[in-house]
Amino acid sequence: MDHVAFLRSLPPETRAALTRRPRARGVWHLARHLGAIVVCGGLIGAHAPGWPLLLPVQGVLIVFLFTLEHECTHRTPFASDWLCDAVGHVCGALILNPFLWFRYFHLAHHRWTNLPGDPELDSAKPQTRAQWLWHVSGLPLWGASLRLLARLALGTERPPYLPDRARPRAEREARVLLALLALALGSLAVSPLLLWVWLVPILLGQPVLRLYLLAEHGDCPRVADMFANTRTTFTTGLVRFLAWNMPYHVEHHVFPSVPFDKLPALHGLMRDHLRVTAPGYVAFSRAYLARRR
Repeated sequence: MDHVAFLRSLPPETRAALTRRPRARGVWHLARHLGAIVVCGGLIGAHAPGWPLLLPVQGVLIVFLFTLEHECTHRTPFASDWLCDAVGHVCGALILNPFLWFRYFHLAHHRWTNLPGDPELDSAKPQTRAQWLWHVSGLPLWGASLRLLARLALGTERPPYLPDRARPRAEREARVLLALLALALGSLAVSPLLLWVWLVPILLGQPVLRLYLLAEHGDCPRVADMFANTRTTFTTGLVRFLAWNMPYHVEHHVFPSVPFDKLPALHGLMRDHLRVTAPGYVAFSRAYLARRR
């Protein structure tokens, strides 16, 4: 059974239950995620004993807001479209990933997953161990993000997936993000606070997100069936919390309109049909590197 046949097999009442957006659970999850960032940032800002050890923790908490921004492109984590968009913009600002541009980038990724036309394929996956180290460092990402913001701000970024009607808004958003970044960097002349609670942490946390994201489609076949071109990774509750249940990635690609809180239920319905899985991110990384000897 491929993913299309699986979707057709779901009764209408099951579809309706799976796609019902959460009213409280999304807000509660957001409060806990942001609360952890505030508490960790507060301890760093107060220079609590051992505060340097909290820098990578703070970084992981912040960069994994990418998974929430990703969910907001689908308008699934909250019952309100307005809240989905507002949270998506804030997450994008914190990780320098413009939300409006990313929405169209990501929708194209879903339409052409692992096939020609998928914009994620424009950034080649690492094929050697040296390339893997460079990729996981996160340094190429930051350079690419700043160049993207500059192209959007200048009006020269015109990918096929960004429609003409959306481009002016995406360009304005990029200009706002660059202005905010300039203000943040300027504030360092007065206080190093943002350096320690934001800039250094996201540099230290990005490698963890790179490892996580590589598992979603890395080394998956380039075919149309979502049961084959996407990987679900079995992991801990903490990782699922940070990633808003996106380790259930096959489930998300098969039925993208299912909110994060119902992906475990969807997994229970399709687990016997999964073809590409990993028993954890360490195991995936080891296998990925073993194929590059």
